[in-house]
Amino acid sequence: MTKVNTPIQPFTATGFRDGEFVDVSSDDIKGKWAIFFFYPADFTFVCPTELGDLADHYEDLKGMGVEVYSVSTDTHFTHKAWHDASDTIGKITYTMLGDPNGTITNNFDVMRDGVGLADRATFLVDPDGIIQFFEITAEGIGRNAGELVRKVKAAQYVAAHPGEVCPAKWEEGDDTLAPSLDLVGKI
Repeated sequence: MTKVNTPIQPFTATGFRDGEFVDVSSDDIKGKWAIFFFYPADFTFVCPTELGDLADHYEDLKGMGVEVYSVSTDTHFTHKAWHDASDTIGKITYTMLGDPNGTITNNFDVMRDGVGLADRATFLVDPDGIIQFFEITAEGIGRNAGELVRKVKAAQYVAAHPGEVCPAKWEEGDDTLAPSLDLVGKI
């Protein structure tokens, strides 16, 4: 099982972005924050609502220095066809990675046994290639890109401010905590 504070595994893949097929590898994300947003399949039901919501927040994430990669076990050709056929998917400008052989999905340990589809899973990877958080939800439970943006802000804050942590529901500008013996039992 992929765990927080572990490095991502090497991969190469072809994706669809801005009307073109692009090659992407784990080397391309070195030195950058990245979100890997796994979903079961193109041309489905919950998936387009999530991918569209993420597209609505992509400019905010890019402004925070975060690149987004959606990943399914579909091919990059299928991603293009879906992008061309759906108004919701048509607004996506981040990279949609094809993973038909399951390398990336298996590297992140989110392949459904015996099904060949990815779980609904989100990973934040820091500039050192280390997983800072992940979330996996059941098939029928869609994710919230606004909450994802909040978590990214918290992760970036903690990375930039050693010795500080963000409490529950922390929003940018809120007070943080500095863990110490003085706080034990007082929160």
